[in-house]
Amino acid sequence: MAHQVTLLPGDGIGPEVTVAMKMCVDATGVKIDWEVCEVGEKSVTRYGQPLTEAALESIRRNKTAIKGPITTPIGKGFRSVNVQLRQSLDLFACVRPCFYYEGTKTPVKNVNLMVFRENTEDLYAGIEFDLNTPELARLRALINEMSPKKVKEDAAISIKPISVSASKRIVKFAFDYALRLGRKKMTAVHKANIMKFTDGIFLRSAQEVAQAYAGRIEFSDCIVDNMCMQLVQHAHTYDCLVLPNLYGDIISDLCAGLVGGLGIAPGANYGDEIALFEPVHGSAPKYTGQNKVNPTATILSAVWMLRHLKEEAAATRLDNAVRAVLKEGRHVTYDLKADRNDPTAVGTLQMAEAICKKL
Repeated sequence: MAHQVTLLPGDGIGPEVTVAMKMCVDATGVKIDWEVCEVGEKSVTRYGQPLTEAALESIRRNKTAIKGPITTPIGKGFRSVNVQLRQSLDLFACVRPCFYYEGTKTPVKNVNLMVFRENTEDLYAGIEFDLNTPELARLRALINEMSPKKVKEDAAISIKPISVSASKRIVKFAFDYALRLGRKKMTAVHKANIMKFTDGIFLRSAQEVAQAYAGRIEFSDCIVDNMCMQLVQHAHTYDCLVLPNLYGDIISDLCAGLVGGLGIAPGANYGDEIALFEPVHGSAPKYTGQNKVNPTATILSAVWMLRHLKEEAAATRLDNAVRAVLKEGRHVTYDLKADRNDPTAVGTLQMAEAICKKL
């Protein structure tokens, strides 16, 4: 029986990398009925909004989805569709594997990390108050009345909510996921030395949850700025990281840089019943339609999707096929060549075809 999966091609290079991904998944022999839904800029043009209820309903019905990157306007326009998807579907856990693949250009060669990021709270909750609005004036007056530290007249405000319930939920998810993968260590990342109430809640919640896993997974914590330095100098000593939303976003990109960049960085978002898989990189609109960009991150996201669908054998074969193509370094896109101007670099679809041949 075929798996029902919602496919969101996305913007910019999204349609190209998702076509490449679909080729590879279909080549594994796993039967999937793809239900394609537009989101992002094309959805705005067609439906007047970047994320429709029809697209959300497709994901709720199929419970598994995979998407290409979606353009988020900077400082104007519609809110991030990625954030809307996570909040609308309560996809509270973002998982980003950061593994070394031989053949990639990396500063270190022994990184094997799982990053678990809380997806619904923190500064990404979208609770913001803009300049010159009555709402901001009321909030500023209230804060200035209640706090000895005053908010400047020309300051916008973003609110950082971090709750006990959401913190415990992501930490428990991270520990359970780590156990399934046979991982050994978990590090909670925070800034509780400065933000004693919000990050303090996250740290205390992590410490409490960790007690239930004592003897099975080693637990520690680390301040986020120190974590950045430790990852650059000693990434091989870390196993799993669990973080609030903003730090998780930043640290996962740092980890991607350690293993060769966003072009090979897969991602997944989980709720209680729904899973949404995606590459970490952006939509790179300047490369749209050029058959040039690296599809690896989207294909590796599909590896994790296949594992979620309990198609472990197919997932392993696809992962090994990607590894073989990257190691050979022949049929890869320009960014994976030692010289980015190497004329032997292949296009997006040609790299996907090479991966398919290894299956």
